[in-house]
Amino acid sequence: MEESSFIQAATESTAETYNVPLSASDEERSVDGVFHRELDDRVRPYIDLIDSLRMIGVEKDLALPAIAVIGDQSSGKSSVLEALSGVALPRGSGIVTRCPLELKLKKIKKGRKWTATIYYREKKENFTNPMLVEKHVRQAQDELAGEGVGISDELISLEIMSPDVCDLTLIDLPGIARVPVGDQPEDIADQIKNLILKFIQKTETINLVVVPCNVDIATTEALKMAKSVDPHGIRTLAILTKPDLIDKGAEMDILKIVKGNVIPLRKGYIIVKCRGQSDINQNIPLEEATLVELNFFQQHTYFRDLLNEQKATTRCLATKLTKDLVGHIKNSLPQLAEQIQSQLLTIKTELRQYDEGPPGDPKLIGSYLTKILMTFNDRINELCARGDSKQNLYPRLRPMFREWFEYLDNTKEAFQLKMKEVTDQYDENLRGRELPTFSDYSVFERVVREHVTELRQPATDVLKVIQEIVQGEFNSVAETCFRQYPFLKQIALSKIDDIHSKLEAKVEKRIREYIDMEKLVYIQDLTFIKELSKNSERFRDVTEENCFVYDVRELTPEKMMAYYEVVFQRLADHIPMLTLHFILKESASQLCMQMMDMRAGCNVSEMLREDSEASCRRNELQQRYRRLRLAQEKLLNF
Repeated sequence: MEESSFIQAATESTAETYNVPLSASDEERSVDGVFHRELDDRVRPYIDLIDSLRMIGVEKDLALPAIAVIGDQSSGKSSVLEALSGVALPRGSGIVTRCPLELKLKKIKKGRKWTATIYYREKKENFTNPMLVEKHVRQAQDELAGEGVGISDELISLEIMSPDVCDLTLIDLPGIARVPVGDQPEDIADQIKNLILKFIQKTETINLVVVPCNVDIATTEALKMAKSVDPHGIRTLAILTKPDLIDKGAEMDILKIVKGNVIPLRKGYIIVKCRGQSDINQNIPLEEATLVELNFFQQHTYFRDLLNEQKATTRCLATKLTKDLVGHIKNSLPQLAEQIQSQLLTIKTELRQYDEGPPGDPKLIGSYLTKILMTFNDRINELCARGDSKQNLYPRLRPMFREWFEYLDNTKEAFQLKMKEVTDQYDENLRGRELPTFSDYSVFERVVREHVTELRQPATDVLKVIQEIVQGEFNSVAETCFRQYPFLKQIALSKIDDIHSKLEAKVEKRIREYIDMEKLVYIQDLTFIKELSKNSERFRDVTEENCFVYDVRELTPEKMMAYYEVVFQRLADHIPMLTLHFILKESASQLCMQMMDMRAGCNVSEMLREDSEASCRRNELQQRYRRLRLAQEKLLNF
């Protein structure tokens, strides 16, 4: 049999029981398990698959195929759910369902004990007496929505395991109110509609709309809401209740509705007759009510043919819901698999932002601290590494050193102009008691000193810029590596700041000392002669033996410029080297050493105390990942 038809075949085999009146023995079998039947071997796995996904909690992450039950107040919603679940649910006037009630019906083998579990918030309670269902549901609603007439969007989950139910998941939603009554809030109608829309707009949900036969179907708010989210009626099934209250002469109108001639729905209509309040007052059990319902339709002049068409009785409804839910599950599986895969990828990406967390075993926590400290140190050392590391800081620092070079280069012209001015005005403004034709060397040396002194602040500025970049990167590594350990992160940031403050002061002192050394105006003779000959043709033949020949004042600017070229090169290289050595290499070395030294005598547990928000988020992501991964495996193995 083709997979596309096995669901219908299973349904048709069950439907055959409705084509003939029940005999006495048939009635006895009916009472012994209202909806008892074996599902086709190829139908049951789909329901079991979704049940298993629910059991591992996948509904926390994505919507699973389900059936939402909606209807106007007093439409007969509770009666339908009672007939399907086999238990009495809260009844009464006004708002009875005040929270979404998820009914998980699971069929078990005949002879096994009826059991139920109710879940809400952090509470979970098991019980084995069906008579306690109403009490537990009311108690849950009072806790979630408060005692009175308020509503809540918090979900109550009631799982029922019984041999007398079909495998279904039904979500009962509050009855739609039009106007507030009594102590109800003024916006109660809007509250209820917003709550209902939250569920029925999901494409994974089959909308089960309950409509009484004795009202105009076109005016029911429930059907209007279903049409608003499912305009083509693709996932909407309507249930007509209270057929015994139809006015005489209106039966044909109801038949037209059931046949889809008034408001067409792809899933169609089913008419049912459930227990009314008088039946409950007379203590008529659900089993007997099922037989009464079947007899009602068999004897009804207009509706008896609906039995043959599988459009009447709660038993037919249960069969159709099972069929529709299985079909919906089958159609939803490809999209479900895609959603799971997409969420897994998103979770894995976010989890990379979090460490795996400290081990629970106290014996392992020390080595775990060592591990994350070593990871931190490795990241710090990468910043100081050579070009084989993409994380090294040199590409960021090199432009700063280039700017320093260009700044120094631009000072040459000012130095040359100043030296020429001093030379030109020497006799008029600067010559002292020295005899004509002689020059005082200290005058020119003073110009060098003054010019070099002016370079102290720019050199210090370079230091501060480099220090800010390096410390910022170190801080970033600490923020990343110790994101979830606030105490450890604070220690690392404090050490980084302390080390950089001390080394910055040390380098600034070294810069001042170096500038003071440059004010000595000194260079090796041979080096200076070499620089002279390199910079000018007129000094090409200068040697230590003939240098006196060049002791001419007019040559002083050129000679001092040759010397400044040496000063320029020394400063251009020395400031970056000094800064790199201390601010980058030395600070990294000291930081790594101090971080590892912390292990001695420290309170490891305090060091690894996690940020509560980060820890909770990581645990949540890990739990989601495990759920979705398990769900993915189940789908792949299905």
